[in-house]
Amino acid sequence: MTRSASFSILGPMLLAACALAPAAHAQAQAPATAMDGVLVGPNQMTLYVFDKDATGSGKSVCNGGCATNWPPLMAPGGAAATGDWSVVNRDDGSKQWAYKGRPLYYWTKDAKPGDKTGDGFLKGAWHAAKP
Repeated sequence: MTRSASFSILGPMLLAACALAPAAHAQAQAPATAMDGVLVGPNQMTLYVFDKDATGSGKSVCNGGCATNWPPLMAPGGAAATGDWSVVNRDDGSKQWAYKGRPLYYWTKDAKPGDKTGDGFLKGAWHAAKP
């Protein structure tokens, strides 16, 4: 194969790979960050963990009405575990982010970033997630 022929084949593939690199990097970012000692979602709202979820089970037990009040931190279908982050399955087939094996949730009563009104809720079964 001549040099120009190999460029005509490989050139577009190389350009496509370069174009996809930022998308791959974006998926590698953590789904939550630390703020004021707790984990917060992309919307800067406090994230929580639930004592009834078995750490590392790969499953969330907060479904139905529970998930209405405690919306899960959803993961896209192609999300993959990386570092302390993993993906758990929900009863409806959707995916949810977990930190150190614990599924993460928002609390609908938190009105603004920095609120932690769900911490200690339900006789202490809900806790603000800590990094």
